[in-house]
Amino acid sequence: MAIFVTGSTGYLGSYVVAGLLAGHRDALHLLVRAKSEREARERLWQSLQLHFDFEQFSGYLDSRIRIFRGDLTHERFHLDDDEYRHLVDTTDSIIHCAASLNRKSEKQCLNVNLRGTLEVIQLARCAQNRGGLRRFSHVSTVAVAGRRRDAVIAEDASIDWTLSDFDPYARTKKFCEHMLRQLLPDVPRTIFRPSIVLGDSRRPETTQFDMVRAFDFLAGLPVLPLRPDDRIDIVPADYVGRAIVAIHQIGNPAHDIYHLSAGKNSQTYRQLTSALAEAEGWRKPIYLPWLGPPFGSTVSWLARRGGKVGHAASLMKVFWPYLVWNTVFDNSRVVAEMGEAPVPFSNYASGLLTFSRKNHFVYPAKPWPAAPADDPAPAGLRAGG
Repeated sequence: MAIFVTGSTGYLGSYVVAGLLAGHRDALHLLVRAKSEREARERLWQSLQLHFDFEQFSGYLDSRIRIFRGDLTHERFHLDDDEYRHLVDTTDSIIHCAASLNRKSEKQCLNVNLRGTLEVIQLARCAQNRGGLRRFSHVSTVAVAGRRRDAVIAEDASIDWTLSDFDPYARTKKFCEHMLRQLLPDVPRTIFRPSIVLGDSRRPETTQFDMVRAFDFLAGLPVLPLRPDDRIDIVPADYVGRAIVAIHQIGNPAHDIYHLSAGKNSQTYRQLTSALAEAEGWRKPIYLPWLGPPFGSTVSWLARRGGKVGHAASLMKVFWPYLVWNTVFDNSRVVAEMGEAPVPFSNYASGLLTFSRKNHFVYPAKPWPAAPADDPAPAGLRAGG
């Protein structure tokens, strides 16, 4: 039996897969979109090299991973009948990480988040009817809380259908949670809601740069159009991945919803900029909150101009609502479950920004190693997956 994981080639999904491989013994079924087996393995290597060297990765690939080449947005993932039947018969539990984070595209969010989640739910339904599913873990987002301001929100108070949503991503993820409850009432399930996932508290390397770019854009401004004592709920990816893996593997978690967040210990902008200024030798910025509206208009204008500055501005435009809502998400449940709180962003922010700038906001990925001259097939391609 195996754990079926979606989103393994994504940023957060890579942490979940790495945690399962390094800390547990389960076999893994990984859904990977690719035209060939080689492409699927190479995509997986691109994702997991943040966590393993190639020898470790190849060993796991040969012994504990089975790749299912399919598409989340197609019926039965576009697998043939035998593959899908095998997936149903051998799936013990599910961790659904895959999602479109494209906050500007209603079409993409509907297709990937809603349609894709429905396909995963259908698989869970089949597995449950076959012999029972141990657990369905669904990675959602704190953004399901909708438009709030100046609040601390607990898990059971997050969803309010009378509130508007910030964007298509938040709206579709909220409805995914609703589908899960309605269509799998008899399946043990856990919903994880990460806040802003940014960097790794143990090392400066990252493969996800969108939010880092937005912060780099802000860090370069001598004047910030923000309220200095507003809090921003940032959590490191290593804590989020560790929590998902640990709670998924617990027989009976204490709760069915967990905020994976910094919670009431979320830092203020003043705390973050002071820490960065000290670490980088910068001058502390001036805060002028009344500049918020004209700043938003300027960002929109820059986003239309394109180029490097335009790209950074377009990212800022997308994330701006989440930077000014001053809303944090109570994390007492996950802290009690894990026995530890996440590391504050200020502890590792400087290293993250330094790495990102040094590499021009692109991860220096290693290609699949060349095979020896007398053995043209790469090691990971010789063994069955």
